[in-house]
Amino acid sequence: RINLFLLRDRAVLSLDLSGHSLHRRGYRTGGGAAPLKENLAAAVLMFAGWPGTARAGGTLLDPMCGSGTIPIEAALMAGDVAPGLLREYFGFQGWKGHDPETWERLMEEARARRDAGLERLPRIMGCDTDGTAIKEAAENARRAGLGDTIRLERRSLGDHLPPLLRPEGPGLVATNPPYGRRMGDPGDLGPLYGRLGAFLRKEAPGWRAAVLAGNRRVEQGIGLAPARVHPLYNGPIPCRLLIFKPRTRFPARDAAPRARAPGPVPSTAPPSPGERMLANRLRKNLRHFGRWARRSEIDCFRLYDRDIPEYAMAVDIYRGEKLWVHVQEYLPPARVDREKAETRRFEALRAVREVLDVPESRIFFKLRRRQKGNAQYRRMAREARFFEVKEGGLRFRVNLADRLDTGLFLDHRETRELIRRMAAGKRFLNLFGYTGTATVYAAYGGATRTTTVDLSGTHLAWARENLALNGLDGPRHERIRADCLEWIESAAGRGRSYGLIFLDPPTFSNSKRMKRPFDLQKDHADLIRRTVRLLAPGGTLLFSTHFRNFRLNSGMLSDLDIEDITHKTIPPDFARRPRVHQCWKISRRTARKSPDPRGR
Repeated sequence: RINLFLLRDRAVLSLDLSGHSLHRRGYRTGGGAAPLKENLAAAVLMFAGWPGTARAGGTLLDPMCGSGTIPIEAALMAGDVAPGLLREYFGFQGWKGHDPETWERLMEEARARRDAGLERLPRIMGCDTDGTAIKEAAENARRAGLGDTIRLERRSLGDHLPPLLRPEGPGLVATNPPYGRRMGDPGDLGPLYGRLGAFLRKEAPGWRAAVLAGNRRVEQGIGLAPARVHPLYNGPIPCRLLIFKPRTRFPARDAAPRARAPGPVPSTAPPSPGERMLANRLRKNLRHFGRWARRSEIDCFRLYDRDIPEYAMAVDIYRGEKLWVHVQEYLPPARVDREKAETRRFEALRAVREVLDVPESRIFFKLRRRQKGNAQYRRMAREARFFEVKEGGLRFRVNLADRLDTGLFLDHRETRELIRRMAAGKRFLNLFGYTGTATVYAAYGGATRTTTVDLSGTHLAWARENLALNGLDGPRHERIRADCLEWIESAAGRGRSYGLIFLDPPTFSNSKRMKRPFDLQKDHADLIRRTVRLLAPGGTLLFSTHFRNFRLNSGMLSDLDIEDITHKTIPPDFARRPRVHQCWKISRRTARKSPDPRGR
């Protein structure tokens, strides 16, 4: 099948290799009055951390299961069942390049994984007050090959849970209550959501909960503050996925979105020797760096950075009006057992929460892995969370929620201070300017004019806000949205020159908005030489990179004066990891005059 999509003067022609929509798993017979798409049910479970809960042997319960989509998807996910295993046909099977033998081997492997996975399914239950819906759910479960592995009962939301499902360990309540649009009387929704909240408080207080709510006016009737909120669409209906944490562990207050949430860990579990060791190290670092930060008038600093190898995390403190914590876990190597890694993650977060005396809602957790290009700048969550912090007497907006980096590279603190000292009376250029923090320092240090160049309109708007926060926004501070590589060429052609340039390029970029891919290791010498052309006489280029394996090609830059100043730009709180970045001071080599033969 060929699809043609028209948008004004643009046409997109595509070949459909799937056939029917991929959300159709092949097990649904009927869908009730308001069916939930299978892929959306799977997304709800993923956002709620069901895979981790299932691996820990936890239970899943949908108290308003309808035709059983959420329990069935939960069973398929926990049982390692390929989502499209029941489909009889995919569009690519009609492709001339299709290899039926290879496809059949893949199918056999998927069936073997399903058979093994279904042997270790955790407890999964679905309930509904509608008997017809329960019958449809049972038939759908049978067609999905789950047989009697899912417990389905006709049960009112107000009924007590049977003893078999009493929450004694980790568990998840995931449900999609009526919205009052295609199903349910809007006037009845308030009491319904109230009963749902009472159910969560009384029957499953130690479990996580995920509620896909499609009616903002009544969702507050649940009576619990969500720890996270994810905007989603159920077809054309805008919804909010409300994630509630176990009330016995974390009181729901100061709710804030986080890029990634760890699964539950019982607060009653005694701390392991490793967790006690980590807590002691956090306390020690807090005493040391806390005093240093107060003396230096620094609101944001790195508290911990893989000090104990088993707890491979970086913990950063941001002090705005409240204390916020930014935790980044470095991706464990494949040889580390997954369950052991998750246990250490839970222990580390609990130690952070207790030592810093901060609620979980103000802890932002992210998994840091090897990034390519501008991946660290991309959104990780749908909701941003901005607040102000101070550094060096200046004010900056940071966002801990929806991107890997927060808008303020803490390890560049000394580099920014160096820029402030060097900028007086000079024109300053900030290439790949990100959120303009270096520009703010240069402007405050007395730069006559500043130019910030970045390809992202979001980053440039952020830079404008940072300048405005410090009373520096105005015509002297130019912001240009452009591909820096192209802009450098055009600026040199127009005779632009700068007394101080800060160049902090990405490691790699193949953005569609750039005419050619950029590889720092291969292209840095050419980039530096082109940038040096923009230096005014006696000007200085500060070149920096976070690429740990970077090697400066000094041979191709032998005609320039280059000084490695990395050791001077590493702040005290990053001294444990001095390779966090590298930095060089570069300028044109001053021509030496020939000696006067007459001695003059």
